[in-house]
Amino acid sequence: MARLDKKWLLARTNSEYVDYLAKSLNVSQILSQILINRDIKTPEKARSFFDSTVSLLADPYMLSGMDRAVERINLAVQRSETIFVHGDYDADGTSATAIMIKTLQRLGLTTRYFIPSRFVHGYGFHAAAVDLAHESGCSLIVTVDCGVSSFEAVNKSLVYNIDVIITDHHKPAFDEHSVQPVLPNAYSVIDPAIMPSDNPHSQLTGAGVALMLSLALNRSDISNVVDLLDLAAIGTVADVAPLIGENRLIVKDGIKVLSEGKRPGLKALFEVAASANKTIDVDLLSYTAIPRINAAGRMADASEVVELFLTDSETDAKRIAGNLDALNFRRQRIEEGVFESAINQIEIEGYDRAIVIYDEGWHEGVLGIVASKLVDKFGVPAFVLNVKDTTAKGSARGIPGIDIHKALSQCSQYLVQFGGHKQAAGLKLKLDMIPQFIIALNEAIDRTSVDSTSQPMIMIDADCTIQDINFKLLNELSMLAPFGYGNQEPFLGIRGLTAYSPKIVGKNHLKLKLGDKGVQFDAIGFDLGDHLHMVSNTGRVDAVVTPTLNEFNGSKTLQLNVKALRKSPVLT
Repeated sequence: MARLDKKWLLARTNSEYVDYLAKSLNVSQILSQILINRDIKTPEKARSFFDSTVSLLADPYMLSGMDRAVERINLAVQRSETIFVHGDYDADGTSATAIMIKTLQRLGLTTRYFIPSRFVHGYGFHAAAVDLAHESGCSLIVTVDCGVSSFEAVNKSLVYNIDVIITDHHKPAFDEHSVQPVLPNAYSVIDPAIMPSDNPHSQLTGAGVALMLSLALNRSDISNVVDLLDLAAIGTVADVAPLIGENRLIVKDGIKVLSEGKRPGLKALFEVAASANKTIDVDLLSYTAIPRINAAGRMADASEVVELFLTDSETDAKRIAGNLDALNFRRQRIEEGVFESAINQIEIEGYDRAIVIYDEGWHEGVLGIVASKLVDKFGVPAFVLNVKDTTAKGSARGIPGIDIHKALSQCSQYLVQFGGHKQAAGLKLKLDMIPQFIIALNEAIDRTSVDSTSQPMIMIDADCTIQDINFKLLNELSMLAPFGYGNQEPFLGIRGLTAYSPKIVGKNHLKLKLGDKGVQFDAIGFDLGDHLHMVSNTGRVDAVVTPTLNEFNGSKTLQLNVKALRKSPVLT
C-alpha cells in the first residue's frame, strides 16, 4: 500500500469573531484564529491559558489511592523504615525514580532503588526485585511508572511482609466479564488510567504521578516540589504525553526550571549535546537530552541516568553525560541499520492497516524508535519485532484515531504478553502466531479506528502571507507553548511562494529559501527531500509552515519549518 498524500484542510471561523477576539486580547488575527481552533474562544479563557502555572495543579488526592499511600509513607517516616523504589528503564521511569528518591530522602527516609534491565528483566515490576528489596532490609516498595499489572511480584512481597505502593500510568488488566480493572493486591494503587477520563490527572505520565505523590507528601505546597519540575517535564515530554491540562503546566514550568541550569547532571547533558546556550523547549529536549537519557536503557544500564539526575557533583555529572553521549552515538548507528532493513522488508512485503515486520538480530533497544520513524514515513501504526528462537518481541507505535492498546487487547489470544497506551505499546508472541496476529490486528484496527480508510489530512491553523511572518508573531505564537503531542505547534498556510536555491541536506531534508514580494526566509523541510524536483521545476508553491527561531553562533534569525509543499494552482 502506498502512502497517501495528505489533504490540506484550512480551519475557518466567522471573521467577525476572529476580529473581536484579536482586538479584545490585542493580538493578531492569526493568533486569534489559532485560539478559536483550540476551543479557547473567550478573552477570559485565553488569558487563563496564557498565564497558567503549576500553582493551578489539581488536588493530588483526586487520585484514588493517594490517601493510603501518604498514610503508609508517613508511617514509614515514624518507623525510620528503608524504602525500595522500583522504576523503569526509560526517561519517564528514570525521572520518576529520581523524583521519588528525592522526595523520600527529604522526609528523612533511607532509600534503595532498582531499575530493571531491558535485556535481563524486561519491562515491569518483577518478583526478582522483591527478593532484592527483602535482602536490602526494605519493608516498603514504591513503584514508579510500572506495577499495575505485576500480580506475581506483589504476591511475593506479601510473603515477605513487604507493603507495596504502586504508582503507574499504564492501562491495567480488565476482567472480560466486567468493566472494572483487575488490580494487584497492593497496599495502594495510584494510576490515572483507572480514573474517569474527566479527572484532571487522567493524562499524567509516570513522572507526573510521582510528582503528585511528592506534592501530597508535601501537604500540597507546590513551592516544596518546584525544583522537581525539570524531572517531571522530561518524563512527560519523553513519554509523548498530550501537552494539555496538567501536563502542559508541568512542562511549561518545568522548562523554566531546566533553563535555570541548577541540576548538574542535566547541565552536563546539554553541554555534551552542544546545546548549552540554546533556548530550552520541547524540541530541544526531544532531540538532545531525551535520546541520550533513553540510550542508557536501550543499550546498557539505565541506573546511571538516575545517578545523573541525583548527583551534586559536576565531575560525576560530566562523566555520566559523556557515557550517555557515547551510548547514544552507538544507538544511532544500530538504529540506522535496523531502519534500513525495515524499509527493505516493507518494500518487498507491503502492509495493510498496519506495518508488522520482524527479523532476527534486530536490537531490542531501538525497535520503538524505528516504529516511530515508520509511522512518520508511512502514516499507519507500526509493529517492529525482534525474533529470538521461537519468540518475537518488540514495540508498537500508533497514530491519532487508532488506539493500538485496544487493538492489541482484541488480539490477545495470539499474544504472550502486551501492555502500553493508546499510542505506544510493547508486545511478545510466538513466531508461529504472527500470521494469525496480523489478520486479527488488521480487523481490530478497522473496528477501533475513527476512519481507517480516509485520506490523511494536514490541518492548517490559519492562512497568512509571508509578510505576516515576523518576530512579533513568533512571540505571540510562543504564548501557546509548550508545543508537542496534543498541543501542536501552529501550522500556517502561505500561498504563491517562490522557492530559491533548493538542495538536499543531511538525510533527505530539503533546505531552501521561500519568498514573495521582497520578503524571504530560510526554510527547512525535514524528510521532504523528495520534493526537490517539484520546487526546482515549478513557478510557485504553497507551503504549510511553522515560524521558528534559529540560533547559530549567538545570532537569532527567523526560519520557516516546512511541514508540507505543493504546486500553487494555476489561476485563469
